[in-house]
Amino acid sequence: MIVTTAGRTNEEMIQTAKHISQDLGCMYIQRNKKSVLTLFKEYNQDVLVIGKNRYEWYRLNITEPIFFHPNTAGFRVKRWLKGEIEPFLEATELKEGMSFLDCTLGLASDSIMASLATGEKGKVWGIEGNEVLAYLVKKGLAAWESENSNVEEAMRRIKVLQGKHQDLLSTLQDKSFDVVYFDPMFDIEIQKSNGIAPLRSIAVKDAFNKQILQEAIRVAKERVVLKDHWQSEKFAQFGFTVLERKTAKFHFGYIEC
Repeated sequence: MIVTTAGRTNEEMIQTAKHISQDLGCMYIQRNKKSVLTLFKEYNQDVLVIGKNRYEWYRLNITEPIFFHPNTAGFRVKRWLKGEIEPFLEATELKEGMSFLDCTLGLASDSIMASLATGEKGKVWGIEGNEVLAYLVKKGLAAWESENSNVEEAMRRIKVLQGKHQDLLSTLQDKSFDVVYFDPMFDIEIQKSNGIAPLRSIAVKDAFNKQILQEAIRVAKERVVLKDHWQSEKFAQFGFTVLERKTAKFHFGYIEC
């Protein structure tokens, strides 16, 4: 991957791009008004574009970039604050002061909800297997400006860990988190999930298996929660209690610890 700046840039953005290239061990390239397509042709690598308001990751020869945004968290927060049921929080039963480990962080929309629900005294950690996505999300959570100060503070509290969840779970102490959560990329694609569509090509597709579940149960004090497609066989295979929703494309399942 190469790192460059947006078309309109300044010295501050150039220095930021150089620092990011060092963080990721990549080469910094001056933009020189070249299009991303031209950079693809010249370097035959992914391109990370550093702009004023966001960082855009262009996969080689793919025109739709990956960038940090709260995805579904924005409207979910508004609904929840109005008193509507939030299925994720119903499944996890998170309350003020609890701790939550998200083993499949992605764009962190569920972790944002978790951080909001657990509050200032809570603890929310997220594990992301893809190094570049983990970096973008970590930076995004630290810089995103929200119209709701509580949401912004919730985003700042999330700790991002980069690595495979099966490796990191094994390093954690018994009963060190109240809830351990998995939201793996569905085996069956949901066509309407436009917010995460670009992530399918970079998702770390580690199998959810008995060994990982046993580690999660060891680490969790209260619940292990799985989100998956409504047709998924994992719920029955691993003994999850399923919270079925008639019109939803996905369900939540949980195991009491």
